[in-house]
This record gives sequence, C-alpha cells and structure tokens, in this order.
Amino acid sequence: MMEQRKETSPRFRARMAGLFYLITMATGIFAQGFVSNRLVVFGNSAVTATNILAHRSLFQWSFTLYLVEMTCQIVFIALFYDLLKPAGRIVSLVAAFLGLAGCVIKTVSRLFYIAPLFVLGGAHYLSAFNAGQLQALAMLFLKVNDRGAAISLAFFGLYALLTGYLVFRSTFLPRFLGVWSILAGLGWLAFFYPPLGYRLFNYLAVFGFLGAFALILWLLIVGVNVQRWNERAAAAGVAVHS
Repeated sequence: MMEQRKETSPRFRARMAGLFYLITMATGIFAQGFVSNRLVVFGNSAVTATNILAHRSLFQWSFTLYLVEMTCQIVFIALFYDLLKPAGRIVSLVAAFLGLAGCVIKTVSRLFYIAPLFVLGGAHYLSAFNAGQLQALAMLFLKVNDRGAAISLAFFGLYALLTGYLVFRSTFLPRFLGVWSILAGLGWLAFFYPPLGYRLFNYLAVFGFLGAFALILWLLIVGVNVQRWNERAAAAGVAVHS
C-alpha cells in the first residue's frame, strides 16, 4: 500500500515528468545537433546526399531518436497535464491538446526526414530519374521536414504559454519557472510566421533550453510542494492520489 501511494503521489509524478522531459531533450538535441545538422547541408543537395549515404546507419538511428523524442514528449505532456490540473483543469486540458498537436505535426514531418533514404537508395523504380533529380527530391523532403518541425514550435509555444501561466498561479511550483515558460512560449510564437522564427531561432533556442533545463532539474530534484498540491487539488475538486 505504501509503495502504491508513493508511485501515485504528485511528487513521484513530477519526477517522472522531469525524467521523460530530460529524455525528450537529450534525444532531440542529439538527433538534431549531432546528426542532422552535420549531415544535411541545405545549400548543397549533392553533398547532403553523399553524407546521408556515407552515414546511412547513423541517419536511420537519428530517425529512431526523433521517434523516441516524440514518444517521451507525449508522456511528459500527459504527466504534466495531470500535475497542473489543480491549478486549472480546463486550461491544463487545452494546453495538453496544443502540445499533442505539436507532437503530431512534428512526428508526421519526420516521415519526410527518413524519405531521402528511399529516394537515394538506388531502387530500380527510381531509374527514371537522374542523380541530380534524386538529390533535389531528397533535399525537398528534408526541407519539408524542417518546415514541419518549425510549425510544431508554434504549437509548443502556445503550450509553454499556458503551462507557464498554470505554474505561475499553482503555488506548488516556483513562480520563476512559470514566468520563464511564458516568455519562452511568447518567443516560440514567432514560428507562426516561419521567416521571423528562423531569424530569431538561435536566441529562442538558448532561452528555451535554459528554461526547460531549470524545469527538469526542479522536477527531478524537488518535485512539487505536496501539501500545497493537495490543498489546490481539494479546492479544485481534483482527485488526490497521495
């Protein structure tokens, strides 16, 4: 019974949310920063094709990591929704749907990320195209993937904005995390107009990463103030599991 209460306590759920958020960040950063950004040269389709074919296995693994990233992000969104319900059930639900919409968009865009392997794979049915055309087609798929991932950032911005508001008013999580999330969310909204989002991306990414890292550390090390969470849950009519 004690073990069951521990596993359903808000502090345990907060730490699990932090763990899945950490895996989300780690897999995404590795797949994007250490694989995709090194193999894909958007200004040169021939070099990109050569890089992908020379590191086919690594490219495939980066696709797998992207899928792990989205799986863990969905779990994090579900756990964080449950954790923030006492601060506002409806707002938490809307935020979760916006976050899941971003996950769906980003996951679908990854189909275009893996498509160059099929285009450049040398299948007989592609013999109607010359090498230059296949390389151009592969680059097109990669650009669609990149734009799809950019669009998802706008939805994640709305998610960060709403969850930041809930964290700020929650009393069981520190307000500075909520403020940071709100500011980061406002920044990611720039991707509703992608040219502006791309121009600001480096600044937004650094600010967003620092805020996400702070939230991960807090959730993993501190969790939530259980007493205040229970008080807010009781006042909001949310089931208390601890």
